[in-house]
Amino acid sequence: MRRVRPVFWWEVVGAVLATALLVLTIVMPTWIEAVFGVDPDAGSGQLERWIVVGLGVLVLVSLAFAGREWWRAPRRAVPGATAPETRAP
Repeated sequence: MRRVRPVFWWEVVGAVLATALLVLTIVMPTWIEAVFGVDPDAGSGQLERWIVVGLGVLVLVSLAFAGREWWRAPRRAVPGATAPETRAP
């Protein structure tokens, strides 16, 4: 088990939320018009493409930071576990 800092969980939550919005934008690209009641790209779909690209980058960056935080975290000793034996040369 690893002892991760709280920032790790924020990065994971950010990646999950960005992934959910990414999938929503791919499946239903008109969600922006439905939620906000405006059509900023006049129906061309250009805004939705940029949102997909931006969210994809956000997911990758969040996962990269979370992965870095995971590997930097110290391992926690598991109760009842024994340390591996080491042999002297």
